[in-house]
Amino acid sequence: MKKLAFLSMDDLQDFFVYDELLLAPFAELGYEVDTISWHQPEVDYSSYEAVIVRSPWDYQQYETEFVACLKRIDQQSRLMNSLSLMMWNLNKQYLKDLEAADVPVLPTRWLCGFDQSAITEAFSEFACDELVIKPCVSANADDTFRLTPAKLTSTAAELATCFAGRECMVQPFVRSVTEQGEVSLFYFAGKLSHAILKQPKAGDFRVQEEHGGSLQAITPEPAMLANAQAALNAMPDDYLYARVDLLWFADEWRIIELELIEPSLYFNLDEQSPQRFVNAYLRYLNAHA
Repeated sequence: MKKLAFLSMDDLQDFFVYDELLLAPFAELGYEVDTISWHQPEVDYSSYEAVIVRSPWDYQQYETEFVACLKRIDQQSRLMNSLSLMMWNLNKQYLKDLEAADVPVLPTRWLCGFDQSAITEAFSEFACDELVIKPCVSANADDTFRLTPAKLTSTAAELATCFAGRECMVQPFVRSVTEQGEVSLFYFAGKLSHAILKQPKAGDFRVQEEHGGSLQAITPEPAMLANAQAALNAMPDDYLYARVDLLWFADEWRIIELELIEPSLYFNLDEQSPQRFVNAYLRYLNAHA
């Protein structure tokens, strides 16, 4: 029996997790899968053929410790995605690399710590009346704020505390996220698997299920596929899994994130996607033997 490990976190009871749908297709190929919290420091990963990072959805709170865990795994087993790719993806400043490669991304002002005057200038720079500010290392919409000029003033003290000493990013609030939704395309080892539309609940802008968002499978448009592929081509390494998130902004589909560390892959919305993932794992393994 061959062994794989899925890297997770201690407690997932408040999250929607669909990785159990991978267990049966992996078992058919003779694989036993263990789900292991990354917080367990004494785990010996050398007995596993590979460690696939799946649901460590608190890593942004413990960046230094999480990176140390990934490096330890990389020394003992095969890490997927690769350590170098995840390190590139850990900080959202990778969007600068995409922009340099002419990939359409959202306009962004990058800050080190809270700077009220710089954020105020961003309203004029982006010609908008609402902004979003969030940390450069973030997940699950944690510490993500939607700001009007008035709210920036009224919450300045809170924001200053939240972003003290933290790299952060300021972007225009994209109204299409509430009007049309956010699109995610899922790629496994170089091939498109499936695509979904994520829409926030009424009165919110966060599309995650944990925040009340709704999901549905879609057939992606050619323009989505073209811009997603451009983003994938701009990455520094290839991948086992990648999620490309897009929003409609300024008359085109813009890349808002490349998720290469711990994206939910929503296997529940495409019944063939678990088998596609397992097939991709074997394809990736053979290509990197």
